[in-house]
Amino acid sequence: MATLEAQDGSAVIEQKPKLSIPLKLAYGLGQAGQNGGFDAAIMFIFFYYSAVLGLSGTLVGAALAVGLAADASVDPIIGSWSDNLKSKHGRRLPLMAISVPLITISLGLLFSPPPGLGQIGLFAWLAVMSVAVRSFISLFNVPYIALGAELTTDYAERTSVVVYRAFTGICAGVVVTAIGYSVYFANGGLQKPDGYPSFGWSIALLIFVCLTICCLGIRKYAAALPQPEQMPGSMLRRLPGEVKEIFANRSFRLLFLSAVIIYVAAGANGSLNSHAFVFVWQIESEKIQFISYAFLVGILLGVVFAPALQKRMEKKNVVIIGFVLLIANWLFLQGAMLAGLYHPLGDAALPPMQFNSFVAGIGFGFIAVAYPSMMADAADEHEHLFGRRREGLYFAGLGFANKAATGLGVMVAGVALDLIKFPSNAGKAGSEAIPDATQSLLVLIWGPVPAVIATISLIVLASYGITRARHDQIAKALGREFKQDPAV
Repeated sequence: MATLEAQDGSAVIEQKPKLSIPLKLAYGLGQAGQNGGFDAAIMFIFFYYSAVLGLSGTLVGAALAVGLAADASVDPIIGSWSDNLKSKHGRRLPLMAISVPLITISLGLLFSPPPGLGQIGLFAWLAVMSVAVRSFISLFNVPYIALGAELTTDYAERTSVVVYRAFTGICAGVVVTAIGYSVYFANGGLQKPDGYPSFGWSIALLIFVCLTICCLGIRKYAAALPQPEQMPGSMLRRLPGEVKEIFANRSFRLLFLSAVIIYVAAGANGSLNSHAFVFVWQIESEKIQFISYAFLVGILLGVVFAPALQKRMEKKNVVIIGFVLLIANWLFLQGAMLAGLYHPLGDAALPPMQFNSFVAGIGFGFIAVAYPSMMADAADEHEHLFGRRREGLYFAGLGFANKAATGLGVMVAGVALDLIKFPSNAGKAGSEAIPDATQSLLVLIWGPVPAVIATISLIVLASYGITRARHDQIAKALGREFKQDPAV
């Protein structure tokens, strides 16, 4: 196996054109730590604390936003740490391995608040546990995503790595959703507090198994990657300059800003899914899973077809198509309901909701494949412009955008629930009628408002300029020299 020497003297590995399937599968299992199992599980938290435990929507949103903001603030530190760490196991794997048991414990505790806590106690527990679990997730995810960019420097194979990662994440999401709705939240269980702690610990165990297999499966490869050169000065002193450096790249700025905006929209929408399904469309809690399955099937199709689309068009255009499909999902049924044209209830609402979510899933699949691949291309451009590789910081920046903006979106959703005077005991009462005006306002902040925000993100992304031809120019301009390393 050959390695390349970057302009700053640090070694960068160049892989064979095709990576082995077992390696990509093992690597992909790490996606359960963020966009697979964890994100599927965390979607229950907003409903659990606000509609079941009765915590004020504003306090729920604030607590989750605190967790996301604190998590986002440590991402650049973890990225720089991972970029510069030297060990016999490589620079990425040690941080990933340390995080696995910490994620397991903190996730279980997040779903298990002590009984008898009041509003302030619940808020404090949710905020502290949210900070803990998300920070530990970042300790795994930042080096994990950066490692994915190092698996190969090939333009097309890089997309294949993302496809495997997205596919295994989808599978984890399906399993988590099925466990939740079919085992712990069946027969109206979504509105009962008893099932949530057991659900949380079950998902924590599942994530522990997936992340452990990931670390074991890639350990030899990760250890064989070239070590970074020792950088002068402490990490905390270097970090401000490194962050300033990545923001000097226009491509990174556009990707970062677009991500911030779209994640605000996604955070607001995703936080209110259960509220809308249960209280507006009156879908039974155990049947909500079929909407989630439609979304996940759509993601799977999007992930499968995204590479084929990328052979025929630029990655940016694939993402734009994905954005358009997401925006349509947030406007179609919601707009029809608000206009008084179409508002099916109960079982009659399932098919249109499934179709809507299926279309959104396809769009999300396109984005999930093309967007990280675009960020990896921007990291290559960074080396060309500044002579240094910053994969860890680049993907830490993407993680920061995700968490900080999603936190803002969640907080917006929580404050909005209080502003529209959504009853905090609605989940406990189960059959309590929600006024029509309140339902309409809930639908407005659940669909059309995120759609408008997402449109702004799309406009920002349209200026991104790394095309296939531009990436080829960057690769040629880097002028790397080959050295031989022992085969892995």
